[in-house]
Amino acid sequence: MRVGMGSVKTRYAVDRLACVSVPAFPLQLLVRCHPEWAAHPTAVVAEDKPQAPILWVNEKARRAGVRAGQRYAAGLSLAANLRAGVVLPAEIAEGVMSLLDQLRRFTPEIEPAAEEPGVFWLNGTGLDLLFPSLQEWAWAVHADLKTAGFTATVVVGFTRFGTYAAAKIRQTTVVFDEPARERAAARQVPLDRLDLDPVFRDTLGKLGIKTVGALLALPAGGLHERFGPMAHRLWRMASEALWTPLQPKPPEEPIRQTLILDDPETDLTRLLFLVKQLLHSLLAALVVRGEALAELALRLLLDRTGWREERLRPAAPALDAVQLLDLVRLRLEAQGLPAGVLEIELEAHGLPATREQLRFFTVGPKRDLAAANRALARLRAELGEGAVVRARLAAGHLPDASFSWEPLAEVAPPRPGQGTMRTLVRRIFSKPVPLPPGPRPTHDDGWLLLGPAHGSVTRLRGPYVISGGWWERAAHREYYFAETRRGEYLWVYYDRPRRQWFLQGRVE
Repeated sequence: MRVGMGSVKTRYAVDRLACVSVPAFPLQLLVRCHPEWAAHPTAVVAEDKPQAPILWVNEKARRAGVRAGQRYAAGLSLAANLRAGVVLPAEIAEGVMSLLDQLRRFTPEIEPAAEEPGVFWLNGTGLDLLFPSLQEWAWAVHADLKTAGFTATVVVGFTRFGTYAAAKIRQTTVVFDEPARERAAARQVPLDRLDLDPVFRDTLGKLGIKTVGALLALPAGGLHERFGPMAHRLWRMASEALWTPLQPKPPEEPIRQTLILDDPETDLTRLLFLVKQLLHSLLAALVVRGEALAELALRLLLDRTGWREERLRPAAPALDAVQLLDLVRLRLEAQGLPAGVLEIELEAHGLPATREQLRFFTVGPKRDLAAANRALARLRAELGEGAVVRARLAAGHLPDASFSWEPLAEVAPPRPGQGTMRTLVRRIFSKPVPLPPGPRPTHDDGWLLLGPAHGSVTRLRGPYVISGGWWERAAHREYYFAETRRGEYLWVYYDRPRRQWFLQGRVE
């Protein structure tokens, strides 16, 4: 079936997206390490213990009755030849990033699923100059993944949930030319094919609710009351009541640090000292991204010899400069320096860091709370007791009524569990600033929100509707986060009764 890029004459015609599903992605990574397991029921477990929970299973294990959420011992009783292994989170994250780079050859806008590794949504809009049809585009994506050794399904359709659900039961490639066909296919998908909480899935199974269509037959309110917000969110997604725009993950520039030396350096100890200085800056940049170093590329420009590159990988993604510098020392001692070093370049490849790693990695000097409190006491003595205040949340519908100011006696230490990650602050103006006429609330092309000096708006996120004040003066505001070409994030709203745009604040 060949479906042209512009052949669908519906309101969805400009919003075609594809779901690429690499089923049980951690399991496929495990089988790549143990190819002989492909012929047997196989599972990924949380840890190497008999009572460890099963996280992912292949089709052979599924046919034997093994399900995610069971204990490995229980799965072994159902399939005597069940093979199982552990796949570390760092290995999964590295595999996802590798697939993300591979899929960018077919479209620049890709969003990896945060909850389920191996699931990606691709923007298929505007590719008609590169591919004759959506079907051929899907075939090209599928063939590329197959060449890389992955079993995958590519479903092109109109909604996140519809393409995701269809990818769970289809093979190779599918292209839906009408939203109704996608919706009908999604309703037939068994719930045990979706990545659901095992307790929630099994409870619904006991009630005879085994498909997406049966789930949609339940009342949304009752589902929320009995199973909680996650089940209610699933119902809203399946019914298309919840829509969220594609949130592509932009490609990140590699983190590099470079040092050019005045004279060729031949002493290993002095060279390691210079590498240490670059390494600290490199790790600080990784922490800003919330990552830990998985691979370090060390490049040395040798006098009259040229560039030499060494690649070092710690046992696990790390932010420990001492550990990484020791790896550099061991490599350089083993290889030696045939000539003096003229230039040093470090490049980091990072993976998501754990909360503990980010908490213990400190950039710059630690906070001196006693000194801060002494400074606040001096401010109060000079300017009065009301000079130092802090914001306190209040019960109010509108943002400018949702907080109040109260005196701040002292700066308290951070609560347990709070790390050193960068915190974004939403600064609210005391009085909203009127803006010049802007676009309709659904468009953002070329809007010079704050004039040419700040650049045009490149993206609007929203709307987030807030209404209230009907007992005094009715208010209906549609809030947006506006990202400008200069990298600023502004908080604006459209006052529907007044038909006027206002600047409420900014995110820093």
